Amino acid sequence: MSISQNYYLYLKQTLKFAKKSPCISNFSNFVLMESATKQSKNLKELSEAPVGRLLWKYSLPAVVGMLVMSLYNIIDRIFIGQWVGPEAIAGLAITFPVMNLSAALGVLIGAGGAARISILLGAKDHKGAQAVLGNALVLLSLIICCYLTVFAVFIDDILLAFGASQVTLPYARDFMLYILPGMFMTNFAFTFNNFMRASGYPVRAMVTMFIGALSNLLLAPIFIYYLEMGIKGAAIATDISMGISAFFVLSHFFKKSSTLHFLPDKTMYSLRMRVFVPMLSIGAAPSLVNAAACFINVIINKTLYAHGGDTAVAAAGIFTTYTSLMTMVVVGICQGMQPIIGYNYGAGLIHRLRRTFWLAVGVSTLIVTTGQIIGLTMPAYIGRAFTTDAGLIAETSRCLHISLLAFTVVGFQIVATTLFQSIGKASASIFLSLTRQVLFLIPLLLILPSEYGLDGVWAAFPMSDIIATVVTAVMVGWQLARFKKSEQYALA
Repeated sequence: MSISQNYYLYLKQTLKFAKKSPCISNFSNFVLMESATKQSKNLKELSEAPVGRLLWKYSLPAVVGMLVMSLYNIIDRIFIGQWVGPEAIAGLAITFPVMNLSAALGVLIGAGGAARISILLGAKDHKGAQAVLGNALVLLSLIICCYLTVFAVFIDDILLAFGASQVTLPYARDFMLYILPGMFMTNFAFTFNNFMRASGYPVRAMVTMFIGALSNLLLAPIFIYYLEMGIKGAAIATDISMGISAFFVLSHFFKKSSTLHFLPDKTMYSLRMRVFVPMLSIGAAPSLVNAAACFINVIINKTLYAHGGDTAVAAAGIFTTYTSLMTMVVVGICQGMQPIIGYNYGAGLIHRLRRTFWLAVGVSTLIVTTGQIIGLTMPAYIGRAFTTDAGLIAETSRCLHISLLAFTVVGFQIVATTLFQSIGKASASIFLSLTRQVLFLIPLLLILPSEYGLDGVWAAFPMSDIIATVVTAVMVGWQLARFKKSEQYALA
């Protein structure tokens, strides 16, 4: 018998012994347990760490990431307004509905999938969370391909339907045609960034947001100003930046050390209704918010153009850009809140869920109130940041003075909607998402301008905020009462 054959038999006997040996078996189990511990250590704190510290840890990276993303959008629009002109600002405002529609389709997968992942991990169903990750990848790819094809073929018709005039259409078209590739990358970056945070990596999620945002901050002035590409340059800079961000986000899920990661298993990517239907039902609420914002922007743009022309449309664009700075911070807080609430809801720790919710409401209200005070006291300074046109500055000031009157309640509305989304109450979350932007705002936009003209358009915003807040408060009170009853029943 040869040496190699003897060595083979030796290895075979050794492995056979190892399987039966308690020492080796225990060591193997220890290695597996250590690996599992490393993957779950980020999840354990969700049910044990103090809520205030936990919300700070999870929200701060999300807030910083969303704030940076919002800032680079603002800087893009400042560059465009200062170096290209007020018509370009109006043209960019026309693209907001298209961008909102794209975001709505991405959020359908991203927000819904993140909520399901948190709930499943809280219930110790790691395999179910992996299935959500795989189904999300397939669904998102299909959805993106469909809407990019439609946008590319019918771009002029879409922009005209969304309120573009013959003056603003060329600017809007130039931006959209160049931003389409970036929309693909943006959806992937934001969706899987949510998954990263939901599976216990808030700091890493922040870093990946920073990568894209800082890339855009560096590239935008180069393409817009130094290369003299105008509004096209802003789109190209965004495309490159989002491509970089998407690469870093997706690379996280190719690491086996990550809590969730892509597996070479076809069943993980097989679309199954029991996996993607709950995900879509939860994601429907924030998705409808963005979709509603799309159609609301269409109505607003058309109404504004009828009563104030392109100047009023540009003023609305500045108003939307400014308010998004605060709402994006609140969304960041909600992104940090969502895995905490989802995990603790899945684990049955309702008292931690309730404390997290009220803490998020308090911080969010402080943020939007600060933005409201600045907007009401210094509206002209905000207008001058985007343009040197005196007429546009005056209309922006007028818009902010009226539209921000009830902005202080917006934080509570957004956090409340996220609460229902995080616990899987899709119907309640969808209803609250529609109250402010559809059920109340649309009728007010159709009624008030006929009586008060352009001021009626601006007044529709605070009025819808107030009415929606009353409805939201009633529903939150009802849900918190149900939580209290369930806790009493559990103690009985």
